[in-house]
Amino acid sequence: MIKPDPHRIPFHLRRRFRSSEAALIALAVGIGILAGLMTLLQSGAARFLQRLLYGWGIEHLSAVDAVVPYRLLALPLGGAVLAGIAYLVRKRRRAPVDVVEANALHGGQITLRDSLLVSAQTLVSNGSGASVGLEAAYAQMGGGVASVCGQWLRLRRADLRVLVGAGAGAAVGAAFGAPLTGAFYAFEIVIGAYTPAALAPVAAGALAAAVVTRVAGGTSYFIALPSAHAIATVDYLLYAGLGLVSAVVGVGLMRLVTVIEIGVRRSPIPDPLRPILGGLLLIPLAWMSPQTLSAGHGALRLDLTTQVTLDMLAGIFLLKMAASAVSLGFGFRGGLFFASLFLGSLAGQVYAGLLALVPGMPPLGANDAAVVGMAALAVAVVGGPMTMSMLVLESTHDFALTGVAITAALCASTVVRETFGFSFSTWRLHTRGETIRSARDIGWVKALTAGKLMRRVPSAEAESSVTEFRRRFPLGSATRVVLTDGNGAYAGIVPTSAAYAPELEGDEVVGTLAILPDVALHPDQGAVEIMREFDEWEVDDLAVVDQAGQVLGVVSERFVRRRYTDEIEKAQRDLFGES
Repeated sequence: MIKPDPHRIPFHLRRRFRSSEAALIALAVGIGILAGLMTLLQSGAARFLQRLLYGWGIEHLSAVDAVVPYRLLALPLGGAVLAGIAYLVRKRRRAPVDVVEANALHGGQITLRDSLLVSAQTLVSNGSGASVGLEAAYAQMGGGVASVCGQWLRLRRADLRVLVGAGAGAAVGAAFGAPLTGAFYAFEIVIGAYTPAALAPVAAGALAAAVVTRVAGGTSYFIALPSAHAIATVDYLLYAGLGLVSAVVGVGLMRLVTVIEIGVRRSPIPDPLRPILGGLLLIPLAWMSPQTLSAGHGALRLDLTTQVTLDMLAGIFLLKMAASAVSLGFGFRGGLFFASLFLGSLAGQVYAGLLALVPGMPPLGANDAAVVGMAALAVAVVGGPMTMSMLVLESTHDFALTGVAITAALCASTVVRETFGFSFSTWRLHTRGETIRSARDIGWVKALTAGKLMRRVPSAEAESSVTEFRRRFPLGSATRVVLTDGNGAYAGIVPTSAAYAPELEGDEVVGTLAILPDVALHPDQGAVEIMREFDEWEVDDLAVVDQAGQVLGVVSERFVRRRYTDEIEKAQRDLFGES
């Protein structure tokens, strides 16, 4: 009897998952279960830290009436722990890769170390009371574990990106007990497109995660509105106005975070002291209103179920906005997912209150406006209009309210795209020099560089005579020749046929025939930039040179455009699951 070779089992597993759609769906279910368990674990860890630091009797930190003053020292203490973590990983030369960046630029590849680092930093930040949410940690761990499993199984690039999206979406869906929200989060935020090939794996993962949280005793994020107002036609217009206001607020919040972050980075404050100083700055904000602490889950429910004056709502809104900007600007880790939901609920209530002061204006229900504002501002900051609309539906079970929420979300999304063009995650990548605007896969474009597309061509010295050039390169031997100067540096390109013009004298210097002696590509330039250079100079070939000006090779326009078209077609086939 032949015993199975244990070293061949992974090979058979890899082949099955690479060739079977059903196997990929089953894998997504397993990833969804893991994502749900990790979400419960991270949520419990953050709540344990908050109770340890602020008192064992608290249920939601942001909903407490007041905080004992000395306990607010937990904020700079959390900053000190973050500084310690940064010291331990000080040898890293790059920032951790998050799920959006991984799917956009790296084909879904994330290291487990990056995921653990992001999760630890977010848990410390949220657990110490900084104004950041845990959704970044949830999505990072869900997508990170999916990526590690997919890489071990050697999944294709398209399948790995889908699996990362399924893991991240499952984690977010588990956090809210809302599988539709998680699925649309995967499509809109992490994968960057609605794809037929991704539909079944993403949905299966999100449903599996939601089942895990319910079996474990978790509850859906349900918002029980005190009363339901009939939605009239004019309400759609009024809520569209709320969407426009939310877009302005969202862009302002993202820019405020960036201004503070850049200012702190340029300041003489040492890196280890920045989160500690940020924690100290958060103390007076938390002293004025505990609702600025943590993400704001408890505060959102509290403000929806109690009578809060208009000026108090506006004050909490400004304090929370400042707390979120200071937290992220000074180095606390996390996201603006739930903070934007909370800020949106406050903005919606303020919007309804101000409309009530206008004579003859139809009234809006404050709670309805809060829920719609919650979706609109979250779309402005995080992106994903259908994600946030599904969150409204699964949180309220109100289809009519979901309809106006979609209206406001689409208005906010359109304005942000037209005037700003980024979500918060892609905006932070943009400030680091990246050009992505979504998680849509553009990593293959960056891989098509001049260094990889070039090929070798003959070269000659620019001081050579035409006679010598003709002797070395007879007609038909080469279509073009690169010229170099006495130091071997690039000096232009000569079409071979140009050296055989009948009016040329044999002793004439061939360098006089060179074209574009001052125009060349660098090895790291991408295909899009290369094609732009071809369009500008209207030539067929461009040389590739290194930093010293030494010739590395030549790139032809025809070859670049063919490779670019082939990659686009491949990406389209992957998108529809036809590869």
